[in-house]
Amino acid sequence: ASRRRVAIIGTEIRKQLFGEDTLSVVGSEIKIRGISFEVIGELKEKGPGWSSPDEMVVIPLLTAQKRVFGYNYLNAITVKVSSLDLMDPVSLAIERALRRQHGLTGDDENDFRIFSQVDIIQTYQSTTDTFNWLLGSIAGVSLLVGGIGIMNIMLVSVTERTREIGLRMAVGARKRDIRLQFLIEAFALSIFGGALGIFLGSGASKILSTYFNWNTLIAPDSIMLAFGFAAFVGIVFGFYPAWKASKLDPIESLRYE
Repeated sequence: ASRRRVAIIGTEIRKQLFGEDTLSVVGSEIKIRGISFEVIGELKEKGPGWSSPDEMVVIPLLTAQKRVFGYNYLNAITVKVSSLDLMDPVSLAIERALRRQHGLTGDDENDFRIFSQVDIIQTYQSTTDTFNWLLGSIAGVSLLVGGIGIMNIMLVSVTERTREIGLRMAVGARKRDIRLQFLIEAFALSIFGGALGIFLGSGASKILSTYFNWNTLIAPDSIMLAFGFAAFVGIVFGFYPAWKASKLDPIESLRYE
C-alpha cells in the first residue's frame, strides 16, 4: 500500500491544474516526472509562508523513492516543534541521534547538516539589515546631492533677483523678511520634489505589483518621513542663500545690472 501511486495536492497546485473546480479534483490523475498519480485529497489551505503546504504535492515515501527519484535513502527530514524554546534542544537531540545512526564518534565531523528556522531567520535578518544600510546610504547621498542642488538654485535666484531684493529693502522690508521669503521658497521647492518622488515611487510600486506580481506596500509612516526629510533638506540648504540675500546692501542692489 505504501507504494501506491496516489497524491495529495496543495491549494495552489490544485488552482494551477484544475482552476477553481474543487469537485472533480479527487479521483483525477496528475503526472509527476511522467508517472501518473491519482489525486485522493487536498491539503488544508494555509497561505503563503516558508514551506507552505499550498504549493506541495504529498506522495507515499516508498513510491517517491522507488518510482520517482530512484534511490532508497532519505536526503532530508523535516521536524516541527511545538515551541520556539524547544528548537535548540530538539536540534541537539537530532544531531546526537544522526551521529549515532551514522556511526560517528568523538571528533568525527558531521556528514550531515541541520538547519533551523532560527538560523534562516537570522541569516535573512542579516541580509535585510545590510540591504537597509545600503539603501540608507544611497538615500543619504541622494539627499545631499538634492540639497546642494536646491542651494545652487536658490543662490542663482538671489543673484537674478538682486534688484528686487534691494527694492523690497528700500520700501521697508527687514532682513528677516528677506530671509523668511527665501527660506519659504526653498522649503516649497523641496516639498514639491518630495511629493514628486513619492508620486513616482507609488507609480513604480503599482507597476511592480500589477505586472510582476510583487507584493509591495506603501506605509503612511514612510510618506510622512519622506516629507519630513524633504522639509529638513529645504530649510538646511536654503538657509545660506536666504542669509546671503538678507546681507545685500539696498543701494548696491538697486544699482545691480
